[in-house]
Amino acid sequence: MQVRELRHRVEIGDLLIRYARAVDDGDWDALEGVFTRDAVLDLTEPGGIKGGLAEVKSWLAEALARWPGRQHLLGVPLIEFPIDPGDTAIASVSFTDTLSPSRGVIQADAPGLSRGGGLYHHDLVLLPEGWRSRAMRIEQQWRTFT
Repeated sequence: MQVRELRHRVEIGDLLIRYARAVDDGDWDALEGVFTRDAVLDLTEPGGIKGGLAEVKSWLAEALARWPGRQHLLGVPLIEFPIDPGDTAIASVSFTDTLSPSRGVIQADAPGLSRGGGLYHHDLVLLPEGWRSRAMRIEQQWRTFT
């Protein structure tokens, strides 16, 4: 692996983390540093919407308001470069999440607690300001509610 490809892999890994942290923190404006302006986000599999960044940011703010305690844990991403390495990449990363009705201590079987897992799939492009996702799809593999 060349140094350039290693640098790209680290930068893409950081991008994936920035997405999860923005959702966990409810920092919806931070998503603009993750996605291109014309990005399409598909959250339909776990029960969300498919749309542009502005529409999805608004939907996330409303849909996740009932879970102020949020934490996403990411696995090691699989990153592929269709051109060796060029200005596009495809990344898939496993995740688990916990959505809690409180940021404080609650019982493990508290009503409203949700846990899930799956994969985030990103279609990435390298722009002058860095890597950005131009499409994201969530593949939900499991979900529990109490």
